[in-house]
Amino acid sequence: MKLGVSACLIGKMCRYDGGHAKDRFVLDVLNNYFEMVAYCPEDKLFGSPRETIHLETKNDKTIAITSQTHKDITQELKAVSKTYTNHMDNENLCGFILKSKSPSCGLERVKVYEENSKFSQKKGIGIFAKQIQKRFPYLPIEEEGRLNDDWIRENFFMQVFAYEDLHIFLENSPSQKTLVQFHTQYKYLIYSKSTSDYKALGNIVANREKKPFCMVIKNYKEGFLKAICKKSTIKKTYNVLQHIAGYFKKEITKEEKTHLHEALKEFKKELIPLIVVIKLIEIYTIRFKIDYLKKQKFLNPYPKALALRSSIKANKGI
Repeated sequence: MKLGVSACLIGKMCRYDGGHAKDRFVLDVLNNYFEMVAYCPEDKLFGSPRETIHLETKNDKTIAITSQTHKDITQELKAVSKTYTNHMDNENLCGFILKSKSPSCGLERVKVYEENSKFSQKKGIGIFAKQIQKRFPYLPIEEEGRLNDDWIRENFFMQVFAYEDLHIFLENSPSQKTLVQFHTQYKYLIYSKSTSDYKALGNIVANREKKPFCMVIKNYKEGFLKAICKKSTIKKTYNVLQHIAGYFKKEITKEEKTHLHEALKEFKKELIPLIVVIKLIEIYTIRFKIDYLKKQKFLNPYPKALALRSSIKANKGI
């Protein structure tokens, strides 16, 4: 799997001062799961070290300008950003991690200065980041700083692995049968994000209007990518867990049933992390040989070693 990344985050000496912004999670953890494809539009244009740049409002437009010589370099940055996104077309990336606050790579809250003023507002998006969003509207994208939030991190990597899964599926000559199988595996993961999207995708797969299969696949791809962009919440996840628990209601003892439902309530109250409930469910799934649940991506959406569900903060009670 390939993951796009701002080059400074993996230790490349490409920042304005000749340094880097090495991120230990990106470098030490994610490097075990992804092939990193590094990009730095500013270094590509001007090398390193170099004059700093910032975003500025001019004639109601946001431009990129050098901070010392006040040269407008917007078009140069847009041109190299376009070159990079063209390159990304051939890389088949499954996600992108950007450097926060950067005038080229920042995904949100980048400082935008008023013309010829030291006053700024955190309202901008980096030139390169904006180009990526425009070219790849459903590509999972995050900043390294936001990934310190356990909830954002868990949702982001759930999206990354689902995005990769879909594209592998689409590359292998899908049929109506394999589409049903793929959608079935993702039933509860999609349900945990949006019940309306789950119903919409189910209708696409059912194809009651007898549309050509090429159109069905096109509609499913767009609907699936929209759905996995959305973030799960404790309430949504709790509802999914209740549905899954229903598979065991006639199999487990009264005492086990009480224990399981107490665990669900403790998760809802943010007393225990999701992984505790998942482990209980996996035990019953194996014990009662429920193949349908064994295949559910909701239970194993990414490598367990990432331990993304081990923190209570990996969920939000919305």
